Amino acid sequence: MTDTLSRFPPVSMSLQASDKARFAKELGRSFREYGFAAIADHGLDEALIADAYKKAAAFFALPEATKMKYFIEGGGGARGYTPFGKEIAKDAKHVDLKEFWHVGRDLPDGHRYAEDMAPNVVPEEIDGWLETVHGLYQAFDELGVKILRAIALDLGLEETFFDDKVKDGNSVMRLLHYPPVQGDPGGSIRAEAHGDINTITLLLGAEEPGLQVKTRDGEWIDMNPPPGCLVVNMGDMLARSTNDVLPSTQHRVINPKGARTDHSRYSMPFFLHYRPDYMIETLPGCAGPDNPDKYPEPMRANDYLNQRLREIGLLK
Repeated sequence: MTDTLSRFPPVSMSLQASDKARFAKELGRSFREYGFAAIADHGLDEALIADAYKKAAAFFALPEATKMKYFIEGGGGARGYTPFGKEIAKDAKHVDLKEFWHVGRDLPDGHRYAEDMAPNVVPEEIDGWLETVHGLYQAFDELGVKILRAIALDLGLEETFFDDKVKDGNSVMRLLHYPPVQGDPGGSIRAEAHGDINTITLLLGAEEPGLQVKTRDGEWIDMNPPPGCLVVNMGDMLARSTNDVLPSTQHRVINPKGARTDHSRYSMPFFLHYRPDYMIETLPGCAGPDNPDKYPEPMRANDYLNQRLREIGLLK
């Protein structure tokens, strides 16, 4: 805990209301060095979070045949259930020891992004799923915009620069279950080293030991903030936008030891995405003589997403 607190001292969300510049600077310092930061007083409803965990646990406890009703073949894992052992990190040799459920944005009929975003599915076995799980998705979505406003200020951009870039974005909330690790996992860990694909990730559940971040020096360090904190990290899309001024850092979830091997691990990351047709290109002030532009060719956000999904085995 001392290591986590010394490297990632939680930044209070309340600062954004009282001192936007300081909030942006403190977050920016952590993001630029580690690609990660811890946020306290995030404002998400704790009762809603607790209920979402209960519903996630109830779903993952269902028989495998029941869960597989919600696996969408050829869907790239974008919606519904993805079974244990399906996802593999880019360039990894072993599959991850996890199963998960994806919730995306609910779009009205005829929306211009309907071809890029599949409709959601709802497990009929779990009462109150829509109100709780989709309600938490909406709360995450709103909080993510607030954090992006701080990032914009830290980059010297207009505070609302990212607002329209992520409006109706292809964001996904993942309900994650890492089952108990018993016997020989055959070289697999709960989540192999990887970078996230999206703009920023908001993560609940990091207080349970296991999440590690790779520093610039190649050292793996624990990221286990105090209870009630939200972990935020940069994704590859925002790293590309900033010409790696804000790095997308490799991170992993290692296997538990001792008595914790008998316990499941649950977490809820929210992957905030650009809108599908946004052209990712290097932002003003992020390239120059000391940092030449590494990404001179713009790329459509959803094309980039699909390319990465193929690399991790979720899309053919």
